[in-house]
Amino acid sequence: MAPPHTFLLAFLLQLSLVALALQGAHPAYDDSLLCNAEPAEISFKPAKLDEYPSGRIIDITHAYRADMPKFMSADGIGNVARLHISMANGSLYNESELKINVHTGTHVDAPGHMYQEYYEAGFDIDNLDLEVLNGPALLVDVPRDKNITAEVMESLHIPRGVRRVLFRTLNTDRKLMWKKECDMSYVGFMKDGAQWLVDNTDIKLVGLDFLSVAAFDDLIPAHLVFLKSRDIILVEALKLDGVKPRIYSLHCLPLRLVGAEGSPIRCILIK
Repeated sequence: MAPPHTFLLAFLLQLSLVALALQGAHPAYDDSLLCNAEPAEISFKPAKLDEYPSGRIIDITHAYRADMPKFMSADGIGNVARLHISMANGSLYNESELKINVHTGTHVDAPGHMYQEYYEAGFDIDNLDLEVLNGPALLVDVPRDKNITAEVMESLHIPRGVRRVLFRTLNTDRKLMWKKECDMSYVGFMKDGAQWLVDNTDIKLVGLDFLSVAAFDDLIPAHLVFLKSRDIILVEALKLDGVKPRIYSLHCLPLRLVGAEGSPIRCILIK
């Protein structure tokens, strides 16, 4: 049996804990942080970071802005997040809802985007291979005076074995993703450039810096070439401003939208 003073110490400890609870908080914590306390006035704004303090992580995803371009439109995407429950209106919490086209901003295409038979068979966003969407990736600068043709692809000298390539084009220089009106003169793949990539490289992820990887003049034909085999994943509207050409560790994660042929995607590079 434990000595009497042991029980006394335990009893006194319990009394101390009860007293602290009645006072409102553990002494190591600030009472102002209690749930029922008045919030402190916030005199700062949170930082919006694209390259994080360590310098290792670069966010290549465009933030959703009301004036972000919408494909084949001059109006921009508008507000995609709406606060439908608001503390400012007397509710106990804030809650937003989303209304967004799945091919808006930085996004990924599934094979069902251009092939009805693939769509019906279930080759949707939830079916995409995450091993393709995550891994070593090469960022290359494309010649600025033309679309990505077979000739341009050959001139890039991308070696066999490279599976993920991000193509930075004149779109980034012209800041097309920062303009409200969608500029249909953007740079993208022509059909022969897409076919050259399929036939002569091991690339399984194609990333580009505008809303479509395919140039407008070959919009459907180039997409059909890329998506026909179901092996190539297209990531569109990447934010490549100021990123140096080199090999990075790429990490892209789409939403698990069962039955959808496209999805917003968060993509980062790690040096």
